[in-house]
Amino acid sequence: MIYTHNIDPVFLSIGPVNLYWYGLMYAISFILIDYMIKRDIKKNLFNFSPNFVDNFLIFSLISLLIGGRLGYVLFYDLSYYLDNPIRIFMIWQGGMSFHGGLLGILIGNLILSRNQNIKFFEISDLISLHIPIGLGLGRIGNFINGELYGKPTNSDWGIIFPAIDQIPRHPSMLYEAFLEGFVLFFIMRSFFYKKSNTGILTSLFLIFYGVFRFIIEFIRVPDRHLGYLYNDWLTMGQLLCIPMVLTGIIIIYFSKKTINK
Repeated sequence: MIYTHNIDPVFLSIGPVNLYWYGLMYAISFILIDYMIKRDIKKNLFNFSPNFVDNFLIFSLISLLIGGRLGYVLFYDLSYYLDNPIRIFMIWQGGMSFHGGLLGILIGNLILSRNQNIKFFEISDLISLHIPIGLGLGRIGNFINGELYGKPTNSDWGIIFPAIDQIPRHPSMLYEAFLEGFVLFFIMRSFFYKKSNTGILTSLFLIFYGVFRFIIEFIRVPDRHLGYLYNDWLTMGQLLCIPMVLTGIIIIYFSKKTINK
């Protein structure tokens, strides 16, 4: 049976103020990540203080928002924002880039590692282990908003998004929630419990996320103002995933090289 998407993106209205499911998903993910990190610290799985975790998460959140917004501006719609620079700050109107957010977090963690005199990969492993929680819930938020939808499909699980058309489409955001959220989280935790070397979790996240996102982009409709970059199949999302995977492979290579010395 084909499902017709009719979910209201607003979960609560207080006077003129609307609270959205999308924002709620990220708030929940922030709380879950904070809980899981502190739980692992109590089990002596991480050598960080709870106070550091609080500062680290707030710093990462700020870096994510700044990087995600600037990434969208630079990668997806630079000409528009050059003509309308004030709209760069209107983040509530949408427009966030995962790859930009990732760069923001990495730069923020690099600054934090130097200030706290902690190895960069110890911090990046910490966030890489838990990012899938935010990714999974964030993609569910995308589904509720009816955005980032997929191409038309004849499958029984196709979903009609009335705001777009009356054609059943792949719920690509749910595919991403499953792969980038549930599956990637399982992979990361599996290697974490194996006591992998520092940097390995970071590299695995970069590789698996890049591969999962690259595959799903084949059935996800690209941004209208960008379309396909090459031969009706290469999207900006796929293009940005390539350096992610290559970086992950390079980290593993040098990690193993260091161990063998």
